[in-house]
Amino acid sequence: MQAHTLKRVHPNKKRRIVGRGGKHAKTSGRGTKGQNARAGHKKRPEIRDFIKRLPKLRGRGKNINTSIETKPHVINLSALDKKFKAGDIVSPQTLLEKGMIGTVSGKLPKVKILGSGSVTNKLTIKGMRVSESARLALEKAGGTIEK
Repeated sequence: MQAHTLKRVHPNKKRRIVGRGGKHAKTSGRGTKGQNARAGHKKRPEIRDFIKRLPKLRGRGKNINTSIETKPHVINLSALDKKFKAGDIVSPQTLLEKGMIGTVSGKLPKVKILGSGSVTNKLTIKGMRVSESARLALEKAGGTIEK
């Protein structure tokens, strides 16, 4: 062991130097004057200005009175008379097989039968809504309506 190789166990702590040559003073790492130098500064996010310019969507607009219920597919009696024979059962499944309706999101849609045209065949209606005029025409032709 030699005198020039000795090291202290607790060396002196470095003094914090204040002034322009120190670690942090004057602007304390905040650069020069301005918005960013102030305490509690917050810059507005730029995207907020674009968001504020967009129009607000309130309610359902001009479509406020339209129903949100899905409307049924409409089929007239004259179309049924052409595609079906006497004694046939008319249901959404049979209409799909004959190509008169299509699926909606992979499901069978609701169907309503309207009374325009005439029907001569005796048909059985299952699982569809039927208008009053269509009901009268079907019963007159000898058909039946089941729920």
